[in-house]
Amino acid sequence: MDAAQKEILDIFTRTRALLEGHFVLRSGLHSGHYFQCAQVCQRMDAVERLAELLLAKVGAAGLRFATVLAPAMGGLVIGQEIARQAGARYVFAEKENNALVLRRGFTFAPGESVLVVEDVVTRGGRVLESLEILRQGGAHAAGIAMLVDRSAGAARFAVPAVSLLELSFPTYPADAVPDWLARIPVQKPGS
Repeated sequence: MDAAQKEILDIFTRTRALLEGHFVLRSGLHSGHYFQCAQVCQRMDAVERLAELLLAKVGAAGLRFATVLAPAMGGLVIGQEIARQAGARYVFAEKENNALVLRRGFTFAPGESVLVVEDVVTRGGRVLESLEILRQGGAHAAGIAMLVDRSAGAARFAVPAVSLLELSFPTYPADAVPDWLARIPVQKPGS
C-alpha cells in the first residue's frame, strides 16, 4: 500500500467510516464490512482532502469535464466538493419510485461533458443509472470518479473510471451468508 492509499484508509478509519459487523448493502448483498461515507462527510477537512486526491487521479487519467453529476444520497457531498474544487457545474440525481432521475430543472446541453461522482461502488447500479441519465439527456459521460471501489475493479463501465481506494471485502447473497456472519445481528445503515 503506497503513502496515498495509507492516507486515504487512515481518513476512513479516523472518521469511523469503515465499519465491521453484519451489514446488508444497498445491492442486497451481505458483508462483514461497510463503508459509511456519511461519517467522512461530517468532516469537511476530510472531504476536501479526499476530493483533492480524487481530482488528481481524474486529471492523471485525462478526464475533462464541465459538470459533475452525483447520484443521491452517497455521492452528494463528495460530488459537490469535486465540482467546487474543479470550478465545474454541479447537479445531482435523486430517487423517484426507486429509480434515479433528474429533477429540480436540471438538464444538460447537447454533448456537455459530465463526470459521474459516487462515494462507494459495489456493483455499480447507481453509476449505471447515472450514465443512462446522461445518455438520455444528450450529455457526454467523461468518466466516473469514486472514493471507494468495493469491487476491486470488477465493476466495469463503458467509460473510464478512477477510484481512490480499491478494496474487496467478501459479499454474500442473502441465501449464502456464512454461519459466522449470520450469528452477528444484521444492520442496514443505508447509503
